[in-house]
Amino acid sequence: MPLATLAQLGKVKGKRVLVRVDFNVPLGKHGEIDGDGDSRIRASLPTIQHLSKLGAKVIIVTHLGRPEGRDKKLSLAPVAERLANLMGAEVRLISANVEDEALMERHLGLMDDGDVTMLENIRYYKGEDANSVFLARRLASLADVFVNDAFAVAHREAASTVGVAGLLPSYAGFLMAREVESLSRLLQRPRRPFVVVMGGAKINSKLPTLQHLLSLADKVLIGGGMANNFFAAMGFGTGTSLVSPDDVQLAKDVLAANRQRIMLPTDVLVAERSDEQAHPRYRRPDEIGPRECVVDIGAETIREWAGVLKEASTIIWNGPLGLFEVPKFSHGSVMIGRVIAGRSSGKAFGVVGGGETVQALLRTGMDAFVDHVSTGGGAMLEFLSGKKLPGIAPLMRATVKAPRVAKKVVKKKVAAKKKPVAKKAAAKKKRP
Repeated sequence: MPLATLAQLGKVKGKRVLVRVDFNVPLGKHGEIDGDGDSRIRASLPTIQHLSKLGAKVIIVTHLGRPEGRDKKLSLAPVAERLANLMGAEVRLISANVEDEALMERHLGLMDDGDVTMLENIRYYKGEDANSVFLARRLASLADVFVNDAFAVAHREAASTVGVAGLLPSYAGFLMAREVESLSRLLQRPRRPFVVVMGGAKINSKLPTLQHLLSLADKVLIGGGMANNFFAAMGFGTGTSLVSPDDVQLAKDVLAANRQRIMLPTDVLVAERSDEQAHPRYRRPDEIGPRECVVDIGAETIREWAGVLKEASTIIWNGPLGLFEVPKFSHGSVMIGRVIAGRSSGKAFGVVGGGETVQALLRTGMDAFVDHVSTGGGAMLEFLSGKKLPGIAPLMRATVKAPRVAKKVVKKKVAAKKKPVAKKAAAKKKRP
């Protein structure tokens, strides 16, 4: 079932449009947004600007971190300021409690057509994560239409994503629509060879996705912390690398069922400390010493994986391949990222997703060449596991209610048709 998108929205001039975005951006020590930290804000900018140009009164809802009550350190003030700078227009932050109906109406009543306003951190309210009916109703009462552009939280059942969508005509923003279209393409009609690169730390959080992709992909290349559990499952020592007994057992099960499709590193970079003062060296997986920790994939592995990726027609990358945050251990992630970017935009359809993965991709300086960079980490994984995400279900065309705008227009037309009939009937009565 296709999504209801902004193309079906209709006229919204003068109407209030509640827009859920994911502006959960990293903040610096002094509450500032550093460098590329505004990527999620930029991702939803087209949706906000489009609605503003249509004359809608745009009310933005987002969360930031996981505050305990009204934590000033997690206020959206710097986020509103950055959005205003990117738009070149004022973005007013309303810090008033959304549960105070009269006060909220006074603030929103000041909005003109095309204005953009932001509500304070929605996670200041306990009812958000609990999908509170009360909070959802209060949010819905503020607007005429709901637009969800927050794919990154589409796997969460929250008041500002699922609850409000059941109370207002609801549509997918440009970002949400693009995410669903791109990820659906991977599951429904991938061009082959289809290659998946998966890293990160734990298997259990990615197991449903890994199993589903193993049933679809031609090759799955596993690196990062995940690979250590597979090494342990094969009887190799992993030194001081983090492994979990549960994950090792999962790795054994996955290997038993899918060994032909899985590629593990043939060499790794190890070190006895995880900082720039380390003296790393290459090891075969069966040569890792008891005091050594795996920090990256090795040069031989990079060459082998690059060869596989250069033949691919569809590529997914989720999860860094080492401790990429330390420059000395970032070569594997950066080099593979460059190969994926170089293969994308034509020869292959490339998708990269997950917060740390995107950060690693940005270090390549080639992120613009990747066909789709997903803003979701957990949401992307759940989508690729084949699950129906609660934040997306209400945006399907069959579930979207008729917009209030359309109802008012219809009423006016009906009223206009009745008037001439009434006059004609009155004229007949006057005839002798």
